[in-house]
Parts: sequence; structure tokens; C-alpha cells
Amino acid sequence: MHEGLMLCPEDEPPKLGEMAEKPELDYYEVLQISPNADPDTVHRVYRLLAQRFHPDNQSTGDAERFRALTEAYHVLGDPERRAQYDVHRPERQQERAHLLSETLRAQNDVESEQLLRLTVLELLYAQRRTEPRQPGVYFGDLEGLVGRPREHLEFTMWYLTQKRFIDRTDGSQLLITADGVDHLEQSQSVRQHVRRLTAARSPVAV
Repeated sequence: MHEGLMLCPEDEPPKLGEMAEKPELDYYEVLQISPNADPDTVHRVYRLLAQRFHPDNQSTGDAERFRALTEAYHVLGDPERRAQYDVHRPERQQERAHLLSETLRAQNDVESEQLLRLTVLELLYAQRRTEPRQPGVYFGDLEGLVGRPREHLEFTMWYLTQKRFIDRTDGSQLLITADGVDHLEQSQSVRQHVRRLTAARSPVAV
């Protein structure tokens, strides 16, 4: 270790076994250096970043970022620890890629469901507004309009019903409620995406 570095005294070098428990951290990325960087480069870059993100730096200080830098330097600044870290790095990169993929898929699933709910409300809204005497839409017609089979709409319809955004007529038609209208009109930012899906669709003729 080089002397004169601004290290947090409470920061102890992480144990090698603990590094595998943090697949989200890539120490080379934390220090913004190449895996081929020589020891002098590791030391120089750490000093530069440590000065910038040290908590005592009132303009650019960042305690969390500084702690990550210190942790990375404890490993990459030591030849033996760095060598062992490099051996396991490909495995950690695969773990990170998997976690990222799962996170993005979950986010996409949530966003897709949100858009589907608003698409249903948008269609029911248009039907009620343009056909006030016949405001309802049959489930079968709704399936065709949104392009989803019944089984893919069950969660959506459950949610909209529980929130009282939609209701059913005695003839089992679906219609939007006043709460549903309010919710849709308050969701202006998301409705811009929904309009792209519904622009080519006209109200249902019943």
C-alpha cells in the first residue's frame, strides 16, 4: 500500500469470500480503469478519485462512492488479492449480467402491465364517451381490441375491478366507472404511450 492515501480508518479490506457476495460491484469499473492497468495506474487513479469523492470535500464529496473506491483499492492495490479477484471476475460478471437481465425483465413486465391497464381503460373510456347509451364492451370484443387472449387479461381485469375502475353490466359487458375516468385522465404521461396502441382502433359497435 502506498502511504499518504485518504483511506477511511474504519474501512477494513473485504475478505476474499465476501467479494463473491457482491456481484453488482466490479472493482475495475469502480476505479474506472482497465483490467490490464499497472499498479502505478491503479494507485494514481485511486488518489485522484479519492480526493474528488472524499466526504470532507464539500463540493464533490460522496461517502458511498468513496467507500466503494476504498474497497476496490484495497483489493486491486494488493497484487495477491488482485490476482485472486481476477480469477473469479468472469463468474461475477456472469452473475451481474443475470441479475441485470432479470431486473430489466421485471421492469418491462410491470411497464407492460401498466400500459395494458391503461389501454383497456382508454378503450372503455372512448366507448362510454362516444356511445353513452351503450357504454359497455363485451369481453370477447375487448380481447380483439387489445390483442391479448382472455388468460392474459385476467390479472388486468382483476386489478381494474378491485380498484373499482371498471364494472360489469347485467349483460356481462365491461364499462369504465367515474373512478376509472379520473384515473385515466390523471395518467397523462403514460397515456401518450397508450394512444400509440389505440390510435388505429375505433370504439366497439355493439
